[in-house]
Amino acid sequence: MSELLSRRALLRRTALGAAALLALEACGSGPRGPGAARALDIWVWQDAADSVQQAAVDRFNAAGAGRARLNRVPGDGYEDKLRVAMGSSRAPDVFFNWGGASVKEYADAGKLLDLTPVLRANAAFRRSFLPSVLQAGMVGDKYVGIPMRGTQPVLLFLNEAVFADAGVRPPRTWDDLLALVGTFTERGVTPFALAGANAWAELMWLEYLVDRFGGPGVFERVKNGDVRGWHDPAVLRAAQAVEDLLDRGAFGNSFSAVSYNAGGASALLSRGRAAMQLMGSWEYANQLAADPAFARDGLGWTTFPAVPDGRGDPEAVVGNPNNFWSVSADVRDRATAIAFLKTAAEDAYAEDLVARGAVPTTTDAAALLDRSADPAFARFQYDLVEQAPTFTVSWDQALPSAQATAMLTAVQKLFAGQVRPAEFVDALTALPRG
Repeated sequence: MSELLSRRALLRRTALGAAALLALEACGSGPRGPGAARALDIWVWQDAADSVQQAAVDRFNAAGAGRARLNRVPGDGYEDKLRVAMGSSRAPDVFFNWGGASVKEYADAGKLLDLTPVLRANAAFRRSFLPSVLQAGMVGDKYVGIPMRGTQPVLLFLNEAVFADAGVRPPRTWDDLLALVGTFTERGVTPFALAGANAWAELMWLEYLVDRFGGPGVFERVKNGDVRGWHDPAVLRAAQAVEDLLDRGAFGNSFSAVSYNAGGASALLSRGRAAMQLMGSWEYANQLAADPAFARDGLGWTTFPAVPDGRGDPEAVVGNPNNFWSVSADVRDRATAIAFLKTAAEDAYAEDLVARGAVPTTTDAAALLDRSADPAFARFQYDLVEQAPTFTVSWDQALPSAQATAMLTAVQKLFAGQVRPAEFVDALTALPRG
């Protein structure tokens, strides 16, 4: 999966008028002419991976279960276009999104179809997806999304040659991790490559640390609008752990100038200048494109370590559980929309995802992973997500845009040493509402 898919656009709140709706008419790639207006209108983020969704639409139409048309909407401004459409009488019937939190405003406004009765009535359909991922498609106690792409957990990547040269193993505990920081700094190797120019890369550390120290309930409270969640001791402990890492030189001295989009952090890892990098699973694909030999023979991966006295489960995962299909409450043909959602659970759909290098989150996908470009990496991801008791969505995707932007600013100040941990917590509690 590309990094583009993995991060929700946070700064694209541009003013769009009625003209945006007219422009979207040109986005369709399906049938036109007489009868086309009756086709299910399906929006997807336009990228190389949308061929999987087009194939699903083609099979659906060929099977005679209904008619559907796929609209490939350019990713630049996708959310703004969706917001305009959802506020009009021309909302898409089915649309791509990032899970429950990203569509909460629509669910709260009654603009989404509650899929809970559908999943309850069809146990086989419900059991087709990994529970921790299906849960990420919920708003409150209602299911409003069905997984439709590949999972993207955040992993700890490593340079195996650097580890072998130092005679050390990947960390299983926080003490292990701190010991490795000392080992690698003494050897002149940056312990962790960090794209500090991208606040979301720094955020991954806090997401995992809060989850490990306090469990998923801490951020769940925040996501559901309870600001008291930021006062949980786990948040302060996480910020203190980050400050300690900074004091130990865990990220080197110039990480704030390193950009992930420009490949800086990945190059530090592949060239052995850094030993590890905490990053989403798309890092593998990026390494494969930039340095195929390293990706095949020198790149390792493991889970985020356990922390002392943590209430969180060490098997819990953070990142991007999946992308989802949601259905507009004003869908023109509810039965056809539900029938289309079920294509995401079909074997052919999972096979297409694997062929595109993605790791599906259907419960029977494990049997397909040997067909992946790197079966070992695909199985590791799948097993990690399958066994995860919880899968917490990235905070910047889960929070409303205004909160997410202010939060990322606070994160960068913490990593830059401009605020102390207690001040960081104060900044989070003062985030704008809504």
